[in-house]
Amino acid sequence: MKSKQQGITLVGFLFVLVLAGFFTYMAMQLVPAYFEFMGVKKMVAEVAAKPGEREKPLSVIRSDMSFKGDFQYVDNSTIREAQIRIDTGQGTPRLVFRYHKTIPFLYNIDFLLHFQTSAALNESSSGD
Repeated sequence: MKSKQQGITLVGFLFVLVLAGFFTYMAMQLVPAYFEFMGVKKMVAEVAAKPGEREKPLSVIRSDMSFKGDFQYVDNSTIREAQIRIDTGQGTPRLVFRYHKTIPFLYNIDFLLHFQTSAALNESSSGD
């Protein structure tokens, strides 16, 4: 009776190794952008929860976000290039933060990521 060998060949193993390396490299490029987005979400929630945010101009809100972003490891270029607006369309005003991030991958291949988050603005003023 002949025994049949089972397993992966060297060529098959190298193919799996290259494929795993490719996806690992892709994850190493993309994961930091998503960690930054989690910091952006927390920053937007903290700024929107502050009393009296409705009355402030967007320039002051942007500087508050820049200050809070330092604690959340959010890059200042992300805040500078973001579209920050106050949306009053659905009753309660919301602070909306939208930005795009381009991540170089290989040669002329880039990832373009779109992020958006919002939070309801605090109604009470600081004197209440």
